[in-house]
This record gives sequence, structure tokens and C-alpha cells, in this order.
Amino acid sequence: MIDLQQQGHTALVTLNRPPANAFSLEGLRQLRQTVLDLNTNAAVRALVMGSGAKFFCAGADLNTFAEGDRSKALDMAQAFGAAFEALAESRLVTIAAINGYAMGGGLECALATDIRVAEQHAHLALPEAAVGLLPCGTGTQMLPALVGEGWAKRMILLGERVDAATALRIGLVEEVVDSGQALAKALALAERVGAQSPDSVLACKGLIHAAREGVPRAAALSQERERFMALFNQPNQREGVNAFLEKRKAAWQ
Repeated sequence: MIDLQQQGHTALVTLNRPPANAFSLEGLRQLRQTVLDLNTNAAVRALVMGSGAKFFCAGADLNTFAEGDRSKALDMAQAFGAAFEALAESRLVTIAAINGYAMGGGLECALATDIRVAEQHAHLALPEAAVGLLPCGTGTQMLPALVGEGWAKRMILLGERVDAATALRIGLVEEVVDSGQALAKALALAERVGAQSPDSVLACKGLIHAAREGVPRAAALSQERERFMALFNQPNQREGVNAFLEKRKAAWQ
């Protein structure tokens, strides 16, 4: 289900399970392992999640749950959580290129990334309650963190589907582009990661997540200063400052 390509310092992870790119247990495990492997590849700085055809991802394959098998459901729930938590916690800057429908676990996958770009015809939803389920791949936690409790309840409790323009307005995506342009835009954004210090990016991502996760403000501010000082233990701090002063491109380690 997962195709992987490397373009410079960007890994392109493509969901490839036609017709709707629905997640299987194997696919979720493959996604998690792919992210973990990329975390250890020093040459990779960013990850772009893409897909083909009209679907970004339709979520879980509901045939898995048709018989009410609790053991299968547990395996899937654990796999959804493990895959998307690995994506959310990755050291990489992660970007979703949403080219069409992002439904259920498909939207949860996008929610686990740092930045989301949607094409103008895209639709996003967490419709699990309409089939007797609930979002179990971090959706009940990640969605309200982005759009607030009210919109999260509209989407989860009422099954409301939002279009790309609404998603942009409520903060669910960061940019809307013309049809067919999401992947190119996501790759262009990923390319910009190379201009940043990898040490700084890693520290900043952790601090931003601390704010989202409700770390008390005083503790988070203390961490901010501590991580600022920790940068001085790495060569990239001196390289970055001196490259700026010398009007040259930094050579990051």
C-alpha cells in the first residue's frame, strides 16, 4: 500500500491501494515502519504524504469490521494509533497533499502531519459515528486541537463534511490550491526545510507540540530557554549565525 521515493532531502510516501486508498492492517503497519525507518535516515529532512486518483484516503476498510470481530477491531485500533502517533512524533517536517476525499482514518492521517495542503475540490470528514464506530487514530484529540471543540463536535458528532474552503477557514488545512497542484505545493514547502537548521527544527517542533498538549505555560517557557541553550552544544548553531553574517548558504550537519 505504501510507495516510497526520495527526492533530495524529502521522502515522498504515497498511499497506493486503489480505488479509495483505504487502510488495511498491513498498510498501517507498513506506514508506521516506513516513518520509523525514515527517522533514522539523516539524509531525509521532510516527509510528504500523497496519493493518487480522486481519494487521498477513505480511511479503514469497513469489511474488516462487518462481522463484529473484537480481536480484529483491536488489531486495527492499535495499528491506527501506532501509525499516526509515529507520524505525529516524527523528527521530520511532515506535509499532507490532500488531493481529494480525506475521510475517517484518511483525515486522521492528514491530522498527524505538521502541515496540510488541500486541493480546491477536496472534502474532509470523520464520519465514523454514522457506521457505529468512532475515530480511533487520534482523531478525537487532534481535530479539536486544530479547529476547536465546536467544529470538532460538528464534524464528529454530527458527521459534518467540510469542503476545502471551509477547512482553510477553520484552520484544518494551511493552504488550498488548484486541482492537481497539492503534491507540487507540498514538495515545494518540503524543499524549504533544507534552509533550516535540523537541530532548530527538531527543538521547535517539540516545543510547539508541548503547547498543543497542554504543558503548563511556565514549564513550556522554561523548556524553550533550555532548548535554546542546548543548541549551543551543536555545531549548527555557530554555522547558522556565521553563514548569515558572511552572507552565504549554511552547510548544515
